[in-house]
Amino acid sequence: MKTVTVKLSLTENVKAFVDIVSRYPFDVDLRSGRYVVDAKSLLGIFSLDLSKPITMEIYEDNCDDLLKEIEAFKA
Repeated sequence: MKTVTVKLSLTENVKAFVDIVSRYPFDVDLRSGRYVVDAKSLLGIFSLDLSKPITMEIYEDNCDDLLKEIEAFKA
C-alpha cells in the first residue's frame, strides 16, 4: 500500500482525477479526517472537504504509472 497527499480544489480537477484513477484495476481510497471514500466515485469525493489536502491510499505496490499520472494533483 502507498499513501500520497492530493489536493482537489476545483470541480474540473476532481473529474480529471477520477478519470485517471478509474483506468487502474486496483482499489484506491481517499481519506479526509474520519471519512473514507472510493477514489473512483465522483459523488464520494464531492462529499469530502475539498478545501484541505486529502490522503490517497493506493492498495497496490506496483503503482508507479498512476503516481506519474496524478503528479499534478499532489499537494
